[in-house]
Amino acid sequence: MAAVWMGRPRGAAGFLKVPLIVLVLIFACEACNNVTFYVPTKLEANQIVGRVNLEECLKSANLIYSSDPDFGILKDGSIYPTNKMLLSPEKRSFIISLVNTQEQKQKDINVIIKHQKKKHYKRGLQETILKRTKRRWAPIPCSMLENSLGPFPLFLQQIQSDSAQKYTVYYSISGPGVDQNPLNLFYIEKDTGNLFCTGPVDRETYEAFELVAYATTPDGYSSDVPLPLTIKVEDENDNYPIFTESVYNFEVLEGSRIGTTVGQVSATDRDEPDTMHTRLKYSIMDQQPPSPKLFSVNPVSGVITTISHQMDREVVDKYKLTMKVQDMDGQFFGLMNTSTCIISVKDANDHVPTFTKSSYEVSIEENTIKKDVLRIAVEDKDLPNTPNWRANYTISKGNGNKNFQIVTDPKTNEGVLSIIKPLNFEENHKVMLEITAANEAPFSRDIRSMNTATVTVNVINQDEGPDCNPAAQNVRIKENVDVGTRANGYKAHDTETRSSSDIRYKKLNDPKGWVTIDETSGSIITSRKLDREAEVVKNGVYSITVLAIDKDGKTCTGTLGIILEDVNDNAPIIHQDRIILCKPKMEYTTIVAVDPDEPTNGPPFVFRLGPSSDIQKMWTVTKFNDTAAHLSYKNNAPYGIYTIPVTVSDSHGQMSTKKLNVNLCNCDHPDHCASAKSAYPDTRLGPWAILAILLGIALLFCVLFTLVCGIWSPSKAKKPFPDDMAQQNLIISNTEAPGDDRVCSTNGFTTQMLNGNGQGFCGTLGSGIKNGGQECFEMMKGGHQTLESCRGGGHHTLESFRGGHHTLDSGRAGGQVEVDACRYTYSEWHNFTQPRLGEKLHLCNQNEDNTHAQDYVLTYNYEGRGSAAGSVGCCSEHHEEEEGLEFLDQLEPKFATLAQTCMKR
Repeated sequence: MAAVWMGRPRGAAGFLKVPLIVLVLIFACEACNNVTFYVPTKLEANQIVGRVNLEECLKSANLIYSSDPDFGILKDGSIYPTNKMLLSPEKRSFIISLVNTQEQKQKDINVIIKHQKKKHYKRGLQETILKRTKRRWAPIPCSMLENSLGPFPLFLQQIQSDSAQKYTVYYSISGPGVDQNPLNLFYIEKDTGNLFCTGPVDRETYEAFELVAYATTPDGYSSDVPLPLTIKVEDENDNYPIFTESVYNFEVLEGSRIGTTVGQVSATDRDEPDTMHTRLKYSIMDQQPPSPKLFSVNPVSGVITTISHQMDREVVDKYKLTMKVQDMDGQFFGLMNTSTCIISVKDANDHVPTFTKSSYEVSIEENTIKKDVLRIAVEDKDLPNTPNWRANYTISKGNGNKNFQIVTDPKTNEGVLSIIKPLNFEENHKVMLEITAANEAPFSRDIRSMNTATVTVNVINQDEGPDCNPAAQNVRIKENVDVGTRANGYKAHDTETRSSSDIRYKKLNDPKGWVTIDETSGSIITSRKLDREAEVVKNGVYSITVLAIDKDGKTCTGTLGIILEDVNDNAPIIHQDRIILCKPKMEYTTIVAVDPDEPTNGPPFVFRLGPSSDIQKMWTVTKFNDTAAHLSYKNNAPYGIYTIPVTVSDSHGQMSTKKLNVNLCNCDHPDHCASAKSAYPDTRLGPWAILAILLGIALLFCVLFTLVCGIWSPSKAKKPFPDDMAQQNLIISNTEAPGDDRVCSTNGFTTQMLNGNGQGFCGTLGSGIKNGGQECFEMMKGGHQTLESCRGGGHHTLESFRGGHHTLDSGRAGGQVEVDACRYTYSEWHNFTQPRLGEKLHLCNQNEDNTHAQDYVLTYNYEGRGSAAGSVGCCSEHHEEEEGLEFLDQLEPKFATLAQTCMKR
C-alpha cells in the first residue's frame, strides 16, 4: 500500500506555512516497495510532498537517510524538498534507506516524484476535478483528571476531520503515552476517531501529553496536516505540604525589642502551582514553655518574630515551637504538616559583676614587692566564661604613686592585688584603695553606678639603711688641676632621720685611681692629674662608684660622675704620613688636622709650611676649611719624593709640626705610581742602583757583540760555532717563562725572525752595497746557524726581485745565500728592501692573536741632538778596511757562544 502525504512537517524550522495544493494519483503497493508522489512543477523548500510508512518497512531502523540531497525525510516518514526547485525532467526518483546498525539490517524504499496531472472523473454529465483544499480539524485540546478511578478505558474525546466527508479516513496518534513512555496509555479508534485513556495518570509525573494525530486514506494518503493534540492532566490536591527541615534552630538575643526577626520556616507542595492546592498558610501550634507568649509567625512568609521583650536568658534559655503548615489557604479541609523549631536565647550583658565583700584590709612591710597580696571575688549572673561574665578590675582611687596592680585570674574570675613598687612607711602609714569591676563586654543597658569595694593597706615600718637618692650625682672639676684638690662628693641620707651625719663612704670603683674619697664627708680629693682626653672619660665624664654605710652596717650604692672641664692642653695633629700626588692630574692634596680638645679650644686651624726656602719655592699650602688645607706644588717642582714639614696651630696658638712624605709622581692615579727617587733634600745612589748600572753596562756590551754578528770578512771562509765549545764557559739554567726575542739592528733596519721555521737574516744592508761591499745573511735551520759572507759574484741578483719574486738559494753549502751587491747602487737596494723589511717587522711585532707586542719592537722618540761621533759597529758606512773589524771574522769560542745567546733560536 502506498502512503501519500501532503502538507508541511511539524516543528521544522523555517518551513513555509502556505499549504501546497497537489493533485495526487494513488498507486497501491506493498511496504518497502516503490512509492510515487505527484507534485506541481514548482516545489517550495521544506514543503511536505508525501509520507512513506517506515514502521511497516523496518520498524527497528535507527538510521534513515535519502540518496538524493535535494529531498529530506523526517522521523515520521515525511518527505520534503530541501530547497526551492523546478522539477525537471517530469520524473525523478531516489531511494530512502532504513538501517538497523545493531542488527545490520537495511531496507530501501524507491520514491518516484512526478508532475501532477489533472484527473477527470465523470459523474453523470458533470466533470469534477480533484484538488487539495484547506482542511479543518476538530475538537480543541482536551484534559483529564489525575488519579482518575475510571472505568477504563476512559473516553476522552472524538477526533474528526472534515475530509472524511469525501474520503474514507483512518485516524492514528503518536507521541508520549502512545509509542513513547509511558507506552500504551492512550489509543484511538481507527474508524471513529474516539480517543481513550487506559489508566490513571499522576500530574506530578506528567503534567500534559503532547500527541500528534493523523488522518489518512486507506491507501496511505494523508488527507490533512498532522494535528498537534495536547491532553492536559488536571491537578488533584493529593500532596501534603512538606517543611524544608524537620527541625529548625534559631537564636535570638535576650531582651530584644518587639518585632525582632528570629528566623523563617518554609514548606513545599508538589501540587500545581498558583492554585489553592499550593496556597500555604503557617501557624504556631504550641510553645514550650507556654508562658509568656513570646513569638508569632507570618502566615504567608513563615517569618517568626518576637511579640514581647520579657525574654530573659537567666530565666529560660531555650524555647520549643511546633510549627504547622496547611494548603488550601489554611481551610480546615486542606492538607497539613508540622515541624519543630528550637529557639535559643543568647546571653546579653544585662547583669553587672557584684563584689561578694564590700571591704578588705591587709598589712604589708615597707620596701616590699609582693604578688598576690589579696584576692577579691565578684558574682555575675551572665553566661559563665563569656565576655559578659569575665570581669576587669580597676583601682579607681588611692594608687597615685602606682604602688599597686590588680589583674584578673582567668580561672576563678577573681581580682589579684599585688605590690609592684615598694611602699615607704615614712611617707604614708596607711593606704586606702577603691576597687571597681566591669565586664569585658559592654553593658546592654545604661548603668548609673558601678559596684565598688575598698581595700585598706597598713604599712609596717622597717629599718631600711641609708638612702642613695638620687643614685647618680655629679661634680665639676677642671682637668689638669693640681693633685690634692678637694671637691664635693656623693651624699646619702638616713631613711629614718633624713640626716647624713652617721653615714660613712667608701670608694668601690675608680678606673684610673685619679681620686680618693673622704670617709666622713664623702668629698673627693684628686690623687693624679685628670685628663679629659683619656679613653676612660666618656663624653667628658669620669665615673666612680661610691658605697654609703650607716651605723647599723646597712649600705646603699651610688654613682658619682666627675665632669671634667676642658683645658687647651692639646695641639692639633695631622695623622697623614705618606702622600702620593700625581702630576699633572692632581693639582693638590687635602691634609686634615684633628684636636682632641673641645671645639672652643680647637678650630679654626692655621696651616703653614716649614721654614725651608726650597720647600716654599716649590710647594704652597692654602686653607680649605677650619680643619683642613690644600697642599699643592708649583710648576717648577720636579718629580720625586719630598719631606715637607707642615705646622698646624689651633685658635689659641697650640701648634705641632708634621713632616709629610710626599711623592710627586708622573701618573694618572696614585695606585699606578711606582717608587721614584727622592727629589729633596738630596739625591744619592744606593748599592742596588750601582748594581743595576753595572748590569746595564754588561747588557750594552752584549748588544754590541750582537750587532756585529752579521759582519764577516769576505776573504774568510764560513766557520760555524762549535756546539761543544758553548758549554765551557756558560751555565745552563732552566727557563720558567718565554724569553725576549733578540734582534740585531743595523743602519736603521731592525731584523726579526721571518717565519716560524727559524729562517731569518741579520746584518748590515747599506754601506756594504753602497760601497761595493758584501752583506751577511744568517740562515737558521733546525736550530743550526752559520755565518757566511756574501760575495760580489753571487748567484742571485736584484733582477729577480724586480720581477715580483725572489729565491734564496739556501740549498747550496748548507744555507748559503749570495747576493750580487756590485751591480746596483745603495739607493736601489734601499728602495727595494725598506718596504719589505717594514712589512716583515710589522708582522713580527704582533702576538698570536694579532695584537701588538710592545715588548718586541719599540719605537723611540727623538730626545735631542745627535752625537758628534760617527756611527759605531756594523752600521757604519765606512769601508771595511777603514773600520779595522777584521778580528770579528775569527771570534774565539767564548765570544761565539755569547753571540749565539744574543740571537733568537
